[in-house]
Amino acid sequence: MAAQTKWEELAQNGCGVFYFYSTEPYLVRRQVRRACALLAAGQQEDGEEPTVLDGPAPDVEQVMMAAGTISFFGTRRVVCLPELDPAAYGEKDLEALTDTLISLENAVAVLGSVFEADRSGKARPGKRAQRLIDACRKLGWAEELAKPGPVQLRQMLADRAAAQGAELTGPAAAALLERCGEDLCLLENEVDKLAAAAGYRTITPALVAGMGVLNLEADVFEMVRMVTARNAAAACKKLRALLRLGQEPIAVTAALIGSYVDLYRVKLGQQKKKSYSAVFKDFGYKGSDYRLKRSAQTAAGYTLEQLDGCLRILLELDSALKSSPADSAALLEAALCSLALQGGPASARREVRR
Repeated sequence: MAAQTKWEELAQNGCGVFYFYSTEPYLVRRQVRRACALLAAGQQEDGEEPTVLDGPAPDVEQVMMAAGTISFFGTRRVVCLPELDPAAYGEKDLEALTDTLISLENAVAVLGSVFEADRSGKARPGKRAQRLIDACRKLGWAEELAKPGPVQLRQMLADRAAAQGAELTGPAAAALLERCGEDLCLLENEVDKLAAAAGYRTITPALVAGMGVLNLEADVFEMVRMVTARNAAAACKKLRALLRLGQEPIAVTAALIGSYVDLYRVKLGQQKKKSYSAVFKDFGYKGSDYRLKRSAQTAAGYTLEQLDGCLRILLELDSALKSSPADSAALLEAALCSLALQGGPASARREVRR
């Protein structure tokens, strides 16, 4: 049985304690809201709203009072501690809080906590937090909310669009992830905005590119894919659009260099029989390895020697931008054309020259 279905079933059957924790504040806030809404919906229509006690260490006496007060409507009071940090309590107060949860009769408690991640990316609660988690698991439900990967994120975004009557295509979802990274709050806000812009119909990659949040790295990597396809004209058109938006030539060049360094590292890893995930760890990247996954796909059109040549072109571009009186846009366009000639199989390079 899926985790969400299980806790929902427990909520409907009178479970008294729910504890949700994660490394992601957004996930905790969302799940705590869901639990409170589900529990409140199970009360009488004229029942009371949940009692929310904010802060990392709500006063234990307030918790006891809220949990022990009999509702005027004869229903179980929902007491919510959405920002709990067990380490902020002393030993006696934490013990008193645990005893309050054990003795619940007239209330249901919904707790939420955010902890730092360990090296594997999982939540790392301290000793006090772990004791409280173990107690809540015995009393009712305690669950770590895992950070979603790219596949789960795309599905979450598609579901949110569908709930509004819109459709988010797979390529559009991938483009949105490239621009927003894995910031869940930003991603959902962008879906809402784009769904409205699409008239609650289909959200396309073109709409994401035209109205999505600005992200220089994502735009430059799109330009790199155009160069890899030997479409220098499209790459130069994209460059001119970036410059019209006020992007500095030096910043564009830096993003180009970063993209080609990623390609070179992934290609070097492939020659050493290492996956992009291993390269991600070896070079100390942060966040998701999705960026290097896309780089691995793009690097397939290059040899290591060709990528070395691309980096030399970009080194010359960087030097020229900082020392030459020539027009910056012209220097960048010339570099993009040189990059298009450099990449790909020999037959494709001959076709570009013709």
